[in-house]
Amino acid sequence: MPDAVIIGAGIVGLSAARELAQHGARVVVVERRRVGAEASSAAAGMLAPQIHADARTPLLELSLRARDRHFRLADELHAETGMAVELSPLGEMEVARSDDDERALVARVSWQREQGLPAELLSAEEVRQAEPNVNPDVRRGAFFPGDRRIDNVRLVRALAASAVARGASLLCGRPATALWVEGGRVSGVRTGAEVLRAPIVINAAGAWAGLLPGDPFPPPVEPVRGQMAAFEVAPPLVHHVVWSARGYIVPRADGRVIAGSTLESAGFDKSVTAGGLRAVLDIALEIVPRLADVRVAETWAGLRPGTPAGVPILGLGALPACSTRWGCSAMACCSVRWSAKPWRGWPWAGRRGWTSRRSRSHASLRVRDGGGVRPAA
Repeated sequence: MPDAVIIGAGIVGLSAARELAQHGARVVVVERRRVGAEASSAAAGMLAPQIHADARTPLLELSLRARDRHFRLADELHAETGMAVELSPLGEMEVARSDDDERALVARVSWQREQGLPAELLSAEEVRQAEPNVNPDVRRGAFFPGDRRIDNVRLVRALAASAVARGASLLCGRPATALWVEGGRVSGVRTGAEVLRAPIVINAAGAWAGLLPGDPFPPPVEPVRGQMAAFEVAPPLVHHVVWSARGYIVPRADGRVIAGSTLESAGFDKSVTAGGLRAVLDIALEIVPRLADVRVAETWAGLRPGTPAGVPILGLGALPACSTRWGCSAMACCSVRWSAKPWRGWPWAGRRGWTSRRSRSHASLRVRDGGGVRPAA
């Protein structure tokens, strides 16, 4: 009998499996489709807690610590699996084209510097020196040298390989159909006609986390659709991840530039719509107008796990032996370490009914390295 069954083989579930297996636990991960089939692969791969943080909160502290974990994790995964997750050494930028955007940018950089976080204001000329193809109407910019990007698809694959190498078992194509409850506590998971018994069950099912039968008080998680587009361009038009107040573009090592993203309540519908695609293309062209002449190579939509307050759910569920590790619409890539054991200093861990405001649609996480903006080659 395994020591733990984890529902969901995305970044969060695989990270929990890898960490638990490292400590000697016998772990089984059940996945209804394939490894990383949902939000973990649909994301843009940004590690960016600072760019849209409005104050130094416990959530920001958690995000900064999780983000910084990626420095060691990238090396660990490469040593264990031979897979490079393409953690970028560059920081991330945000640009402002209006008075309101500029004021918000200045305020954000100001309070973060007062708090000792690395952040730099850039003049319009400095923005253009770093990224010559950014919109010439840019009035000001900000640079967050600690923020990074990672190839989230490669990260998923490397986490899966590492978890298996450490002794975890992955059962793909095996949807969890219900919690198995005996004597008022969770004692396993039903997958079709089979019951996988285990003293601990971790619900890391992403947008589907609240649909698991058998939980009397399921986590308040709902799907949040995000539509995205990828441009195919060489040589690259940008080198940094570049944000505006409305979205972002992300350069990838394979020559693509990813643009996103919408934030929609559409149930479990992953369709790419005309309106959604238009919004994403408008974001991309606002940041880099030259993308108007570039081929759109791919479009897709993913379902983020959203919560009413816009913060993650970490902690014990309503029934003993069941815990939840999900419900954060834009933070999966940064959940690596904390998916296996909750941070007791985080006041939202294990609670239901948060009161903090919903996070913005592109509130992600980033990392520091102390370097300045790098001019384009």
